[in-house]
Amino acid sequence: MQQTPTRTDRDPDRARDADRTAAPERPGEPILSVRGLKTHFATDEGVVRAVDGVDFDLHPGEVLGIVGESGCGKSITMKSVMRLVQHPGRIVAGEIRYRRPAGDGKKAIDVDLATLRPQGRAIRRIRGGDIALIPQEPMASFSPLHSIGDQIVEAILLHQRVGRREAKRIAIEKLAEVGMPNPQQRFDAYSWQLSGGLRQRAVIALALSCNPSVLVADEPTTAIDVTTQAQVLELLKDLQRDHGSSIVFITHDLGVIAQLADHVVVMYLGRVMEQGPVRDIFHAPQHPYTRALLQSVPSLHAEPRVALPTVSGSIPHPLHRPTGCPFHPRCPDAMPGRCDVAMPAMASVDGRPPVACFLHHDQAEEDAA
Repeated sequence: MQQTPTRTDRDPDRARDADRTAAPERPGEPILSVRGLKTHFATDEGVVRAVDGVDFDLHPGEVLGIVGESGCGKSITMKSVMRLVQHPGRIVAGEIRYRRPAGDGKKAIDVDLATLRPQGRAIRRIRGGDIALIPQEPMASFSPLHSIGDQIVEAILLHQRVGRREAKRIAIEKLAEVGMPNPQQRFDAYSWQLSGGLRQRAVIALALSCNPSVLVADEPTTAIDVTTQAQVLELLKDLQRDHGSSIVFITHDLGVIAQLADHVVVMYLGRVMEQGPVRDIFHAPQHPYTRALLQSVPSLHAEPRVALPTVSGSIPHPLHRPTGCPFHPRCPDAMPGRCDVAMPAMASVDGRPPVACFLHHDQAEEDAA
């Protein structure tokens, strides 16, 4: 089979640079392992396969970026991990293995979250206490009837064995840690009394209040201006460095991923197209979808007054998924009779990061099974 040359093949200098900067192996056992995760929504029109066989690992102290166009399944993947998928959605297959070593007065945990009842006591102890969420819209996350301080205290009392006075001290301490001005005064403020940037800091303080091992940031910079975005990103980097937490950062902004992430998962239509160290993904992308996403990022070196490249076409309707590789109707390198017939398996060639593309290997999913 004749293969279409990849970007790396066309640019040997870029390939050599990528080899020199290749990231080391990820050490240790993952704190979170997702294998074969499938989350479907049964509707009157049919079944929507929002997440359709996702695999990834999150290691201790690592920032994992999940990227892709809107509607590719990023947020549903992490809502599945936290068991927050609403009816009619449900996990139909897969394993979500969460491992926490003993320490800080906590017992070791090794559990498959997919087997827990979504509203059961076991998952409620983990959700918020061990795995915390920074949501996309902080205004919708806080109750307008209670002060932000009372809501942070409620979370602390739920997950920690402390009294209300100690919980208030911890809440004010967390507000100060995230850079909230006058934290004692802001403790009594309501969410609607705060600016967008301060609300974002308050919701980060809420997520950090119980010292979680895993922090899920679901596009936390979407609803704020660019100056505040930079401040929030710097805050997250400082918190990750100081606390050693593992972060899953969901976004469609590749510029943010370049600043923050150690490892990247590229998703399209509920599937993982490519994953690997951030330097490999940015310097030597293998999948045509990843290359198209990177080409659409604005650059200082771009010619002025020229339209940015875009990913051709649009994401197919979730009830009318194409056969074979889901990206093949939009792919400039699609091979008729191959890409439109079989789904490529995630496979690694010559030690490079795994990719689901027939340009790099001949292994189809049914062959891997």
